[in-house]
Amino acid sequence: MKKQIKEFTGAILVQLQPEKAKSLIKKGISFNVGNELNLNERLMRAALLKQAEKNKDFNLLANYHKNFWEQTGRKYFSEKESVLNNFFLPHCLPVFEMLKKLLKDSPEEYHTMVEIGTGSGEVLEYLSRQFPQIEKFIGIDLSADQIEFNTKKYQQYPNIDFVVADGAEWIRENGTDNIIVFTSGGVLEYFTQQQLKHLFNYLNLLKNTIFIAIEPIGVDVDFTKNPNSQPYGIERSFSHNYTQLFEDTGFSLWYQSVIEGVQKEADFGVFGAINL
Repeated sequence: MKKQIKEFTGAILVQLQPEKAKSLIKKGISFNVGNELNLNERLMRAALLKQAEKNKDFNLLANYHKNFWEQTGRKYFSEKESVLNNFFLPHCLPVFEMLKKLLKDSPEEYHTMVEIGTGSGEVLEYLSRQFPQIEKFIGIDLSADQIEFNTKKYQQYPNIDFVVADGAEWIRENGTDNIIVFTSGGVLEYFTQQQLKHLFNYLNLLKNTIFIAIEPIGVDVDFTKNPNSQPYGIERSFSHNYTQLFEDTGFSLWYQSVIEGVQKEADFGVFGAINL
């Protein structure tokens, strides 16, 4: 009952304050960064997300999230603890150790590693030192301010480039054979299922593509009951059925594991895929 009252109140506020609702949407409503939103704004935020989900308007949900990372990404990462030290190094190294073995045994030479949603860039910088045989590392992010910050911070690394772009659009325009694409800590969760299918289908047209996805899966999501992507958590971002999505678009999984206990509302699935 309490939840229903909050949702009803938020919906009424959206109707009474349409300009405020537009302002919230423009700024992005994925997170309440720095607890900047007051009670009414939090109620409106929750109502907007709930209404989009209720209407199954997943493109609208994705646009809400895109607005957030474009407008607030730099502030979010400036206040966030080190993703490299607190999440990546303790939990994500096994798949990249397996990647080293895969590359060593492969007759193909992979020349570029691309990170979609690079954020602070620290994971990409770390991997550039772990994979010296790869010529170029490219970090893509929606936040122009964050990319400007990264470019200055890592300017001593000539093999690392940072680009302001939508990751899927950049890959469609610049993707080549023999590339490695990865996400770490939750990026593809802001793509709709259809957007991911288009991305994976395009990558499968290229030769020798490797994809590593480290993405949250809502603990309440059961793909045996519903195999499709489903909103989860306070953000209402998407839990995707990565195993099925990769296989349906022509990829084979060479690695799969689960990271538990990092978040209350989600575990992290780790997937390594390659097109054959």
